[in-house]
Amino acid sequence: MQAGEHWRSGEFSWRCRSDDNQKMEVCVDSVVSAVNASRGGASRLELCVALSEGGLTPTPGLLEIVKSCVHIPVFVMLRPRPGLLEIVKSCVHIPVFVMLRPRPGADFVYSPEEARIIKCDAAVLKKHGADGFVFGALTASGLIDEILCKDIVEIVAPLPVTFHRAIDVVRNPVGSMETIIQLGFTRILTSGGERTAYAGLQIIRELMVASMGRITIVPASGINSDNLGPILEVTGAREFHVSGRVPLKISWNQSKCKMGTGDDDTIYVTSYDVVARLWDIYRQTIIQN
Repeated sequence: MQAGEHWRSGEFSWRCRSDDNQKMEVCVDSVVSAVNASRGGASRLELCVALSEGGLTPTPGLLEIVKSCVHIPVFVMLRPRPGLLEIVKSCVHIPVFVMLRPRPGADFVYSPEEARIIKCDAAVLKKHGADGFVFGALTASGLIDEILCKDIVEIVAPLPVTFHRAIDVVRNPVGSMETIIQLGFTRILTSGGERTAYAGLQIIRELMVASMGRITIVPASGINSDNLGPILEVTGAREFHVSGRVPLKISWNQSKCKMGTGDDDTIYVTSYDVVARLWDIYRQTIIQN
């Protein structure tokens, strides 16, 4: 075949270039980007996630699906922060639930390729010791994606699965909860459809009452030492979700080089002091109630 000749596999096409022309590497963090780069003439891909942060190591699922969609070399970025499951599991002795969410965005509507990534990652991470998973998916009409959700619950069984904050963008949270329960999820992570759990107190309370103990409702988003007590008291929740993060300066490099769109000198890490303070507030609130 001659350099520049087009090939086609399924719906994707790409260019076969000679070794002399393999000059353009394109950095991508999604299947769509990988296919577009290949079709546009890229001779090699650098695959990562979180390009906005300068790129991080991609998941096994993303690599597998990208490789099935393109026929050019795929180089994988090895930049592991914020950390890998096996390392975390070796450092703590509490359950570790793994989030399955292949890209940013608040729609929670996943393409067939993204669904394949999620399923592959779920299977691999289950083998590597995950204690549970956090996941949620919707249809384009704003309903629970029952097919994909059922597939994930079955793939990771018997491990528990928390329905992620996709419930915060559905049309009818309380009605959707019934579907989530029927699908076999064990928890719902929610801010009550608002930016913070404190702002969504009313919906969280409605979910708590309607659940009647059939599923655990976990308030999440914007919870801090000032509002945790009221959130627990008003909603009646007995679990909550926080990151407890604080900024940490890490860079000694004084050069002008930037790796992403954010602050290269700062990362956010969970603070022992913040977590300990929240735990104290939780215990005091539960004892009083």
